[in-house]
Amino acid sequence: MKKRIAFALCMILMVLMLGACGTDPTTVDYNGKSYSDLQSEMDTNAGMVQSLAQLFKENKLTADTLPDDVKDQLTSSYGVTEAQIEAAAKWQDTLDEFGKMKKIEDDTFKVTKSGKTLTTDMTIKFAKKDVNFEVVYDYYSMDVTGISVDPIYTLGEKMEKAGLNTVISMAVVFAVLILISLLISCFKIFPYLEKKKAAKAAGQAPQQEETPAAAPAPAPVAAQTDDTELIAVIAAAIAASTGTSTSDFVVRSINRR
Repeated sequence: MKKRIAFALCMILMVLMLGACGTDPTTVDYNGKSYSDLQSEMDTNAGMVQSLAQLFKENKLTADTLPDDVKDQLTSSYGVTEAQIEAAAKWQDTLDEFGKMKKIEDDTFKVTKSGKTLTTDMTIKFAKKDVNFEVVYDYYSMDVTGISVDPIYTLGEKMEKAGLNTVISMAVVFAVLILISLLISCFKIFPYLEKKKAAKAAGQAPQQEETPAAAPAPAPVAAQTDDTELIAVIAAAIAASTGTSTSDFVVRSINRR
């Protein structure tokens, strides 16, 4: 019995989900705003962003260089939002790249809800490329959190761009690897240069001739003193003390102390 009840509930849930998927978006209430309200706001945002982009171009301004007093006047007097000011710069870049705007395709307008985010977008034709104009809301407050202006690329253009990015990335990787290998190979040169430098220094060193050692200076010869007078005095003293003659003895040596 329980299995049958669970199966029935699953079937009912699936039916409800299928019914929700088939709901006409124009009849859905988006937190107090209807489909037509969101479409009207989309047109208003696109017109405001276009006017701001023209203002920036005429005065050579950007979102970053816009004076604070002008920004305050735009937000207070004309109800311009920060998101519109930032989107104006992207709009101007789109004009510079893809030429003038031709028309807004209102039949491409659609609403997408995902979690707490509600997104509205539509296609705008420019001279060279179709552009997707997107407005993002916070679903609970329905405040605009962002506006984007992005080119719509075909599958071929996306593949071409992806291939180009791949080639550039691989080229950068190989270039870095080659540079690293060259740097590593350069390390082998340093020992060779060191050996060459040492050999060159050894070859240029002057050969110093061995000079003979200087002969030691001869020791000073003590001056031989003449002891004749001293001998005569000593002999006379001895002869006087002994009462003999100096001829009776001979002084052979003198010991100094």
